[in-house]
Amino acid sequence: MYLLDTNHLSRLIERDPNICNRLLALDNANLTTSVVVWGELIFMAENSQKKAANLVRVRLLLRDIQIIPIDRKTAEIYGQLKAEIIARFGPRERNKRRRTRIEELGVHENDLWIAATALCHGLTIVSSDSDFERIREARAIHLENWLSD
Repeated sequence: MYLLDTNHLSRLIERDPNICNRLLALDNANLTTSVVVWGELIFMAENSQKKAANLVRVRLLLRDIQIIPIDRKTAEIYGQLKAEIIARFGPRERNKRRRTRIEELGVHENDLWIAATALCHGLTIVSSDSDFERIREARAIHLENWLSD
């Protein structure tokens, strides 16, 4: 099963041939995304020049994709994963680590939530974001990039 990130779903909305061909080749593979990605897509549509049309396109696409919410288990994994990343890449002094923002270490909060969701549900993240490569340096995650195929 796959968890598609914002960059891949937005390209799917645009009918990117790499993404469309990959989906056709998967033949009914279970596709999911995170509620965080849903929020990112809505934000992008809200800030676009064609707001109404893009909101319709996003909602039509997400109608056929399972949206995974954030639950207690995902929140536990998120907290553990964030601590692992800060311990691995952050300052060695404990009081400096507590003040370290995860973005300073090359990972955005939303991508951390998306990774926690994928880990919680045993999903492969499909993304071209370098954040996930950085996360993978701290903990093994399954990651694919269909835009580079």
